[in-house]
Amino acid sequence: MAASTNASTPTASTSTLALADTDLRDGLHTLRDCLRWAASEFYLAGLFYGHGTDSAWDEAVALTLGALHLPWNVDPAVLDARLLPVERERIIALVRERITTRRPLPYLLGEAFFAGLAFSVDERVLIPRSPIAELIEHGFAAWFPEEPPARVLDLCTGSGCIGIATALHLPTCEVDLADISDEALEVARINITRHDLGERVRAVPSDLFDGLGGHRYDLIVCNPPYVDARDLATMPAEFRHEPALALGAGRDGLDIVRRILRQARDHLTAEGVLIVEVGNSDRHLEAAFPEVPFLWLEFERGGQGVFALGVAELDAHAASFA
Repeated sequence: MAASTNASTPTASTSTLALADTDLRDGLHTLRDCLRWAASEFYLAGLFYGHGTDSAWDEAVALTLGALHLPWNVDPAVLDARLLPVERERIIALVRERITTRRPLPYLLGEAFFAGLAFSVDERVLIPRSPIAELIEHGFAAWFPEEPPARVLDLCTGSGCIGIATALHLPTCEVDLADISDEALEVARINITRHDLGERVRAVPSDLFDGLGGHRYDLIVCNPPYVDARDLATMPAEFRHEPALALGAGRDGLDIVRRILRQARDHLTAEGVLIVEVGNSDRHLEAAFPEVPFLWLEFERGGQGVFALGVAELDAHAASFA
């Protein structure tokens, strides 16, 4: 995933993190106190927000609620509830680690949300944040208006969030989760179990399509590594905690995408559809294949660089992808 620049600009104010944890704990009493304090510290630290939140305030809300195992839509009355010392200590420790290590918050909490669903995550996988979530929530209806796809492939699956969310939103489909990383597939299997989908979803070790045999799919969805060399070199510190294998893809970010375009047709059914996210490398893709009619998708909640191609387009431009 390519980075955007949304770090806060620190002011001349003084952080309170230098205080002992006991002093901080004794000065914070309610959830509202902790929320306000965390937001101030995040703003002063100039953190980058791009892993589920987009501001110091939103990050503080996510951290405090996550630390206390409270849902995002909790009754606002809980803001003035007094916290136990151990709860305040947990929040202080998380705020301190978020600032000093720059680890993204979902890794600290061990959980991320995608398409309205919770997924287990750690440094073995990217943190889910793809706009493809909107397509899943709408059941890919633009391509399958009458019947949902029977077989779906989530290629470069990572945590399995795209394929698992698809299986949950389309309860009749079977889904394969494919990834070259055995460590990523371990996390994907955790999420398969978490969502009780072992009968319809399987995790498959595969270097793109190489481990899938002769299976064909009605829908292939892929969020592959696509960050170009320039973006990779200038990414904020938070992204350094994510697996490099899942981010960088050569000088123009298209090393993996080119292979997908060459091989996908052999793994699609006659009316199959390929949907791929390339993020900021969309400009490189257009330049590399100017004759290909990529359908660039628009999203209500923002996001860019996701294209769709049908079998007819893949066949018509097979020579370009060779």
